[in-house]
Amino acid sequence: MSKNFHEKRCPPLFAIALALLSLASHAAGAAAQSPPAELAGRNGCMACHGLVHKQVGPGFAQIAQRYRNDSEAPARLAAKIRSGSVGTWGRVIMPRQPQVSEVEARSLAQWVLAQPAPP
Repeated sequence: MSKNFHEKRCPPLFAIALALLSLASHAAGAAAQSPPAELAGRNGCMACHGLVHKQVGPGFAQIAQRYRNDSEAPARLAAKIRSGSVGTWGRVIMPRQPQVSEVEARSLAQWVLAQPAPP
């Protein structure tokens, strides 16, 4: 067989690897771009937090109200989502959520802080 025939019939390994990397990158980007409300549902946030009022942990609107004028709150809340905390809202434990990426945690924190004040 000629070299041209082989190259036309079997794409180079580099091209296959590049295509797989492109697909993986697209999939990772799509996951990071999930709407925050979807992330909250998918990661179990809504099991403990209400949108407005306390369930087990504080409602998202209550969190937003407490930190509304705190410029460091987004980073601090993102860290608490991933690492957990205790004592911020009484004796309630916020379990760590290591399955949430840093990008997702920042997105969730910004979404929580954007909630309107509770009625």
